[in-house]
Amino acid sequence: MSILPRTCSVPSTSSDADQPPNHYARALVERLRPLNLPEGFSATGVPGVELMFSGCHRPREPLIYEAGLKVVVQGGKLGYLGDREIYYGAGHYLVQAMPLPFECETVASAEEPLLGISITLNRLMLGELVAQLPSEQRGKGELPTPMAAVPIDDSFGEALLRLAECFSDPVKSRALGSGRLREVVFAALCGPQGESLRRLITDQGHYLRIAEALQFMHEHFKEAITIEQLARSASMSVSHFHHHFKRTTQQSPLQYLKRLRLLKARAMLMGGDQQVAQAALAVGYHSTSQFSREYKHYFGSSPGKTATLA
Repeated sequence: MSILPRTCSVPSTSSDADQPPNHYARALVERLRPLNLPEGFSATGVPGVELMFSGCHRPREPLIYEAGLKVVVQGGKLGYLGDREIYYGAGHYLVQAMPLPFECETVASAEEPLLGISITLNRLMLGELVAQLPSEQRGKGELPTPMAAVPIDDSFGEALLRLAECFSDPVKSRALGSGRLREVVFAALCGPQGESLRRLITDQGHYLRIAEALQFMHEHFKEAITIEQLARSASMSVSHFHHHFKRTTQQSPLQYLKRLRLLKARAMLMGGDQQVAQAALAVGYHSTSQFSREYKHYFGSSPGKTATLA
């Protein structure tokens, strides 16, 4: 296990989406390019870490990321969350403190494919790392946004390069991978968007309660969930829960639940192992016609077409 300092400096939260790729991105490209990655996400041998590759431009489409870090070292992505546009190109990483449905465009080509690293956040690991910080750094200031992109700084970049050494070496992956992953997550905790991650552990207010409500929805999306039930679980009135939920996620609880179910269904259909009626039932729809109607409205094509293309 790596030894971590007990303090970290928290840099400015400003970022410049137009700045050129930094030297960490270029160094990471040299590490990832020889791996000959397939389209999509690939396992690395380090639990919780996957590599991203796309050899073509993908137009704006709905998707959802689990809580985690998305590092781009070549190519770029443009996310749309409500009225916000979030650019994370080469030399940037997206901090996703909560799983939020949004829309995303992938900027890539055969000559310059998208290359990146995806890290899923583990609440237990976050808790252990936050516990090492002095109390004044465990949650301060205004409530942060749960989804934002920032440039790779020295601390995060150096830790990421050490982690990347494991991707081509199974022995290092087994022996050092988990420790080096902790270093990367610790650097993110101390980085410009680290407050959004620290609050997942230390906050006792609305931010944490909404995060826990989202986790509940992801675990029980197949079931009949009411706003009253969610508000009760968050120890909030229905009106306050609805207000803070929409403020955090840019959508109402019912909109979020519908989009979550549809995205889960699309993943099933794209996997080719479920028919439309089966997928509808699996994500909590009791009417296949309603499911098909809402699916087409959200994705712009029918679920049958998605199943056919799988």
